[in-house]
Amino acid sequence: MDIVCLDMEGVLVPEIWIAFSKASGIPELKRTTRDEPDYDKLMRWRLGILKEHGLGLKEVQDVIATIDPLPGAREFLDELRSLTQVIVISDTFTQFAGPLMKKLGYPTLFCNSLDVADDGEIVDFKMRIENSKLSTVKALQSIGFDTIAAGDSFNDLDMIRASRVGMLFKSTPQIIADNPDLPHFEDFPEFLAAIKAALQ
Repeated sequence: MDIVCLDMEGVLVPEIWIAFSKASGIPELKRTTRDEPDYDKLMRWRLGILKEHGLGLKEVQDVIATIDPLPGAREFLDELRSLTQVIVISDTFTQFAGPLMKKLGYPTLFCNSLDVADDGEIVDFKMRIENSKLSTVKALQSIGFDTIAAGDSFNDLDMIRASRVGMLFKSTPQIIADNPDLPHFEDFPEFLAAIKAALQ
């Protein structure tokens, strides 16, 4: 039995931190997992910048509330979920993802959580499991699923490589060049067609 595992940011919705960088006027927060493969290092750096600027969870959530899914993402996801099981596996956090999941029709989401102080400061983060994307794919395989995985960033490559079929979607020129054997897609119709072919 097949199950499709999708990254969230950059695949279904815009990058949250890029949107927040623009809204807050803090250009260094544009850095994402497309730029920094070490997620722990990236998040600790982000939290340091938020603290430095006196910004907390509410400020980030206010920006997230203005973000819409990528054009065609909801329709893509609806059709895909009519064909097979889909899990969105993201390194984002439950406190960030809620409004976006609503706009996507509440797909199943596996992500992480934030440790937030009473005054709203984000003081830490809790990863659901180490190497969450790869660990989740391997766990699904251990209970009888064949995985089809897709993402856009460095932190998606392990789950893509471990799956029966792996693809890149809206990735960077560098990641595409470094992984020439992986099929890559730029729009939802051709992406959906490729997944449908993999399901047959």
